[in-house]
Amino acid sequence: MRCAWRCGTRTHATPHHCTRRREIVATTVSPVRVAAVPSSHPYVSAITDADRVRLLADPPPPGAPAGQWWPPQVLLPEWLEAHADEFDLVHVHFGIESYSPDELHATVATLHRLGRPLVYTVHDLENPQLTAQETHRASLAVLAAGADALIALTDTAGASVRDIVRRPVTVVPHPTLLGDARRPTGNGHDALRVGVHMRDLRPNIDGVGTTATLVRAVADLRAQGARVEAVVRMNERVRDAEAAASIALLAEGADGVTVERGTRLDDDALAAWLADLDACVLPYRHGTQSGWAELCYDLAVPIVSTPVGHIAAQHPADFHPFDVGDPVSLARAIMDATRQASSAPGSAARSAEVERRRAGRRAELDEVRAAHVAVYRRALTAEVAA
Repeated sequence: MRCAWRCGTRTHATPHHCTRRREIVATTVSPVRVAAVPSSHPYVSAITDADRVRLLADPPPPGAPAGQWWPPQVLLPEWLEAHADEFDLVHVHFGIESYSPDELHATVATLHRLGRPLVYTVHDLENPQLTAQETHRASLAVLAAGADALIALTDTAGASVRDIVRRPVTVVPHPTLLGDARRPTGNGHDALRVGVHMRDLRPNIDGVGTTATLVRAVADLRAQGARVEAVVRMNERVRDAEAAASIALLAEGADGVTVERGTRLDDDALAAWLADLDACVLPYRHGTQSGWAELCYDLAVPIVSTPVGHIAAQHPADFHPFDVGDPVSLARAIMDATRQASSAPGSAARSAEVERRRAGRRAELDEVRAAHVAVYRRALTAEVAA
């Protein structure tokens, strides 16, 4: 007969794990000790109420350079066994591609045996770092089935997760990652300025297809008399050098389209680059949600995006869809996105809208943090009652 407290042992008078579990619940006024996967990530920092939650530092992987958290050691059964007294629950966000579905099954089984809840935020129904998704979907199913609590970022993503596991999902929106700092509002331009940042051309970025579509859309708009210019930016170091060369060739000689190559922009430089845009094109071939959509929302820069995943549900009024290979749809989306005066960089309307959104996001951030604390408390209480 298994212990009713899920400590993984047979019934006994004063089980060690049961006593520890009761102590955790008895001290719920104390900060919840969370082993996050990962801990050192801007999203994880943003959602954490520092007064009520204490994040454990990321355990350094053997031989990894300083600051590297992957492969996440928290997901290893041997780490969980050795450090079970140091955390109350595990919250998984990113990095599950480091392990196979069978290895993650062992992670879940170990947590159940130790009596430690698992919280899983399903950021990625499709992994942006991968092309083939079969293994990721299998890993997702393992964690979603074994988790004590599931979180999604939008209502539509939550519905998709419920369709997979037939379990309740708490929807908590993606918060701002800018804190309460003053946001840049951009500089005015004579022409509408549209930008697309390919970053390092990771697998879910359709750099060539998006650039080809953008070149034709800008040509069509300019032929109709619209004053439009586009900038395509890539990091100096990319994962696909052949695609980078094709992007440069597509833009070569294209009227109104320029290509930038440079070092990876830090957070402030990226915000300034985006703030100078009338609209930002998101070049995804697959994905779920987009942190870039959240940053553009904070800066009052409308997005023009392929209709993949659940990006449209993040900020619907700022979302303008197009299809790769269809320049007419992209030209229409650009004009729709830039029709409102608040989208003009450097304008008083843009500044006022950025400030309005900053105030709203400040209140939302408090709600997001409180929602996560509530999920943690429920998971801990449910674990005791199991």
